[in-house]
Amino acid sequence: MPALYDASIPAFIRGLKNLSNMLEKGKAFAAEQGMDLAELLDARLIDDMAPLTKQVQMTTDTAKFVAVRVGQVENQPWADDEASYDDVQARVAKAISFLQAASPDGFEAREDAKVVLTTPSGDIPFTGNSYVHGFAIPNFFFHLSMAYALLRMRGVPLGKLDFLGAIR
Repeated sequence: MPALYDASIPAFIRGLKNLSNMLEKGKAFAAEQGMDLAELLDARLIDDMAPLTKQVQMTTDTAKFVAVRVGQVENQPWADDEASYDDVQARVAKAISFLQAASPDGFEAREDAKVVLTTPSGDIPFTGNSYVHGFAIPNFFFHLSMAYALLRMRGVPLGKLDFLGAIR
């Protein structure tokens, strides 16, 4: 299989499955505590950081856009309109399905492909290799870590193995 596929898509799928499990633990914890799920969805580490809902959106978008920008999968625009815990879980499930449908063949010989990340402050040029390794993988795990931290901050009983998932 192409190296960029191997380095990204399986790890993203695993991370998203772990995120789904962490969110389920959060839902169960909230029910046990009589906590409104909005308290988890709106949780922020500090005022100028994004809440849990946005962390999930950024995690899923980062993974999806590797398949689109490097793996040549047709983009499916996703509105960032998740308003409930079920919506957030559905977003994660949609991202997993999207990545599972990505063909390793689309990543073949894409190490030097031109990838442009458009941001409000301007375009950032990458190669396929530098995009996956220098931006997407670190960005994915940043937002996944923030989601974990936000759930922990609200008291959800998660541990390192919840973040890592089954080690094989």
